[in-house]
Amino acid sequence: MLEFPVMSIVTPSYNQGGFLAETIESVIGQEGDFVLDYIIVDGGSTDNSVAIIKHYDALLQNGEWQVKCRGITFRWLSERDKGQTDALMKGFRMATGEVLAWLNSDDTYLPGALQTAAGFFHGHPETGLLYGESHYCDTAGRIIGRYRTEEFDFEILAWFNFICQPSTFFRRDVFEAVGRLDETLHFAMDYDLWVRIGTRFPCRYLPQFLSKYRLHEASKTINDQTLISNCEEGLAVAIRHFGWAPLTRIFTLCRTTSKTCLPHFLSSSKLMVMVAAILCTIASSFRLNRGFNHNDLKLLSRENFRKLFKSRLEIMTGK
Repeated sequence: MLEFPVMSIVTPSYNQGGFLAETIESVIGQEGDFVLDYIIVDGGSTDNSVAIIKHYDALLQNGEWQVKCRGITFRWLSERDKGQTDALMKGFRMATGEVLAWLNSDDTYLPGALQTAAGFFHGHPETGLLYGESHYCDTAGRIIGRYRTEEFDFEILAWFNFICQPSTFFRRDVFEAVGRLDETLHFAMDYDLWVRIGTRFPCRYLPQFLSKYRLHEASKTINDQTLISNCEEGLAVAIRHFGWAPLTRIFTLCRTTSKTCLPHFLSSSKLMVMVAAILCTIASSFRLNRGFNHNDLKLLSRENFRKLFKSRLEIMTGK
């Protein structure tokens, strides 16, 4: 790796003008001994997103923004795309860095995140992927919890994605070696990438907060309209890579489906939703796994049982 590595960050964006300026500033405001290659791929936004992007482009071009790293290359485009994964791949094809990452247009880096990542890869050249901690925050940016991360264990990755996307960085050569992002995926492309990298290259956990992951009504992580598709895709990825359907992923899908599809007088009752989700989980598990899978024994813990009585947001944020 060069003395001053090039860090390529891609931000896919579509109609996120309310958060985009904060995201951009969290990237171009990073300080350290690295060169920043920043690429924003806008999907043809109809709000003020393009005006915001042009504003920061002008600040950098005119020397009105204080650059705190070894240099910044700022590029952007705005055109219709086929979704987030398509936008990301447009950006990564433009990227010139040795280390890659993406930061969604509603998330932010914490100060020092890129220097931390650059320094880690420099000191650990065998590392293929690095991930750290992340705060969950609300619309106003207030911290409401933390993403549950832990030391890398490939087996655990089957039933729980402990790698937080906005706090994750990976080498360009590793990204290319595993076939880049699967452009057929729209929700679990990050999880799919982590698994493919984890099968071939060392992945390292850094217990340090690097980002803020924003949760809001339009977020694909919690929005009811997209959550079912998100859960279905994550389950399909797990089955494809690990050869079985983990009970935790089936239950998350069944609970989301039950909450959305049951009549209102039933879906308004947490007890009825839980009962329906449990019955659905048992039936789906036996169907998908052709019986009981011994791997599920590892998931039958007191902690997981307690989660049955918590909302998805409570589970995510550790409430």
